[in-house]
Amino acid sequence: MTGFVSFVGSGPGDPELLTLKAVARLQSADTVLFDDLSSGAVLDHVRVGAELVAVGKRAGRPSPSQAHVSQLLVDHARSGSRVVRLKSGDAGMFGRLEEEIVALKAAGIGFEIIPGISAASAAAAAAQIPLTRRLSARRVQFVTGHDITGDLPEQRNMAALADPEATTVVFMPKRTFPALAASLIEHGLAPDTPALMAENIGHPDQQLTRSTIAELADQLAKGFSSKPALILYGPLMDGE
Repeated sequence: MTGFVSFVGSGPGDPELLTLKAVARLQSADTVLFDDLSSGAVLDHVRVGAELVAVGKRAGRPSPSQAHVSQLLVDHARSGSRVVRLKSGDAGMFGRLEEEIVALKAAGIGFEIIPGISAASAAAAAAQIPLTRRLSARRVQFVTGHDITGDLPEQRNMAALADPEATTVVFMPKRTFPALAASLIEHGLAPDTPALMAENIGHPDQQLTRSTIAELADQLAKGFSSKPALILYGPLMDGE
């Protein structure tokens, strides 16, 4: 009998931010394939006896290929298991969800997608600011800070990214933000545009750095930690 796969967004890391449906799937799963950022206290909700399989990808560290992860999902489901594929934040946000869905469809395996709280929403909440503002930030855009090679994506809509009336959230930004900031300034965005770097959001050691795009770019050009982060910039409200 073929099993079933639940793609579960675990939120940014705080187990109290899991949805009720996410907890229910973790408690009933036979197998849980989890990312690095979905480990820790979140896994305390997994029932005793379930198989835990770490399949996380982190920059600069040995990690399984996407094809291998997709095949693991298929293999476990074909054995009849109730499988949870646990992804950090929201499963559909820069989480390689599409590749895994394609593999399951090709194998004729049923699945569901359970959304989670995005790290972007969690970062704004931690900073006590809104992502939108009634008159000055009527649009929010989520972008990735690097392509498959780890470099700044070549195809960028700079008119949109440099829009002073949009809140922009950059995922996986640390390595490439100095180059992005230079391009933003070149395309007309003011160097003193407010910026917020949120590191390890949803964890006890989370850290928020309030700055400007120019100052934050200079800081990151001098070095940065390995903590996962995202950067928000635009007409941000001061949360202090």
